[in-house]
Amino acid sequence: MRKLWVGVSVGIGVCLSFVGLLVVGVYVAAGNLDGFGGKGSVGLAKGSVPDQYQPLLSKWGNLCPALNPAVLAAQIYTESNWNPRAVSPADARGIAQFIPETWAGYGIDANGDGKADIWDPGDAIPSAAVYDCDLAKYVKSVPGDLTDNMLASYNAGSYAVIKAGGIPAYSETQGYVKSIRSLEKSFARPIGRVAPSQQAAGAIYFAQDKLGTPYLWGGEGGKEDNGRFDCSGLTQAAYASVGITLPRVANDQWNAGPHPKRDELLPGDLVFFAHDLNDPRSIHHVGLYVGGGYMINAPYTGAVIRFDKIDMPDYIGATRVTADGAKALPKPNGA
Repeated sequence: MRKLWVGVSVGIGVCLSFVGLLVVGVYVAAGNLDGFGGKGSVGLAKGSVPDQYQPLLSKWGNLCPALNPAVLAAQIYTESNWNPRAVSPADARGIAQFIPETWAGYGIDANGDGKADIWDPGDAIPSAAVYDCDLAKYVKSVPGDLTDNMLASYNAGSYAVIKAGGIPAYSETQGYVKSIRSLEKSFARPIGRVAPSQQAAGAIYFAQDKLGTPYLWGGEGGKEDNGRFDCSGLTQAAYASVGITLPRVANDQWNAGPHPKRDELLPGDLVFFAHDLNDPRSIHHVGLYVGGGYMINAPYTGAVIRFDKIDMPDYIGATRVTADGAKALPKPNGA
């Protein structure tokens, strides 16, 4: 249970004024942040991937210059959402979604148990890296960004990339490359500070207007819900009000942008809470950060939309929503 923030009408009034100043501060801060610039190897953001897969992604994501752990993580997430038993309508199998014919050529026994197992992440994730890097070799002389061309080859085939002299003019392939490169930022450990969201102020204003509204499990704020929300329904609606479409479920909203550290939070960031701090799949709650250690959130049945502190034992991290990041998220159930 989440404790109600103590401080009745006077406290809320002060906090609302504080929120207004913080929102203005977002845009002042925009000129002082470095975003993802800088040099150095690409690491994974803390909590961005399930803990049991982090060593595999960190090791095999550095197999070749065209690949990095964040790109590999974005691919695996896009293909299966970390589900080792996933099967697609095209019979792509496992966490890396290999078609059996492709697995026959690229599947490796990376964990040394004597079997190259398409269902075992210990084999499938390394095999995905091997396949990526092999494709990169085929297109290394093609003009343009090598990683982009590698990803395009993964989607359309290396021959199509070579023939086109870069990413082919296929909408699916162009969308695939853009999605993976956008999601890469969600998995990468930021170098420097993360750029602020230009839509943050509007999202906060929307959520502020809903303060005091009773919670409704499954609520999305429509007429059938009498304007009521649950936690992820509120954050989804707040960002929809500024033209950004987020998934409906809290843990699906987690990868809608890069992950700022606790001391780098800005108003408008989504803040998340999980049963297992090593596994973002266990996220069970989300709120909208407003600054000063507080969020606006729809906490639970019987409560109202309100301010709460974010510093709780189940706090797993935050996401700075971007339009490209939200658009790149896989659609639930292939929708």
